[in-house]
Amino acid sequence: MSVKKILEQTNHRPWILPKEDWKFYQEWNNAIFLHWKVTLNELQKFVPKQLEIDLFEGEPWVSLVAFSMEKIRPKHLPYFPPISNFYEINIRTYIKSKEKTGVYFLSIEGGKRLSCFIAKKLSELPYRYSNMTRSEQIYTSMNNAYSDRFHIKFNIEDNVKHKSDLENWLTERYALFQDANNTINTYEIHHPEWSLRSLKIKDLTVDYPRFQNLLKNQPDKIGYSEGVKVIAWEKQKSKLEDYKTYN
Repeated sequence: MSVKKILEQTNHRPWILPKEDWKFYQEWNNAIFLHWKVTLNELQKFVPKQLEIDLFEGEPWVSLVAFSMEKIRPKHLPYFPPISNFYEINIRTYIKSKEKTGVYFLSIEGGKRLSCFIAKKLSELPYRYSNMTRSEQIYTSMNNAYSDRFHIKFNIEDNVKHKSDLENWLTERYALFQDANNTINTYEIHHPEWSLRSLKIKDLTVDYPRFQNLLKNQPDKIGYSEGVKVIAWEKQKSKLEDYKTYN
């Protein structure tokens, strides 16, 4: 699907596309979604007080999304596979800010050191390197500095799911809010609607000591997607004092 066609598909979006020219193209492929219902008091420890935690039927959620980042590039340049393609795991929650909803990253790991360095430098997102491997039915990540471990062995079912209201709420997010250097950065994105399949977990280890009270027990909701093609705009910076506080 061409960028032009991606930009023409907007009926599923909660607000109109930005007027500015887009800056980056990327693909989030073969994505594994693991979602946990969490307690608000515990989650507030990890979210800046300037961002309001979004709730589904009165309860907050945290997700671990493991996927293959591919073909990431600036608008006017070709992608370069040694840097543009890498495995990524992000741990995220759901945020409301200035009448828009989006995600906030508690953690972002990438499977290539140079890719993480460049992504962190350009985006100001909290990328860090972890040792990652992936095959058709296994995804593994280790980070000794943080004592983080992730391992999943799974099967993908052939069915395409009719997404529930909760699954739409968890996946159809078109902004990212992140704190950096006394600012809140807003990143607008656009992609076609996620298509989900059922996932059967055969073996799972999720061991992130910092988030042990969030990512505990088995996930409450799981899913898999072949992926989406994503358009991203330049980040917009706002001073912390421009926000009211929530916790």
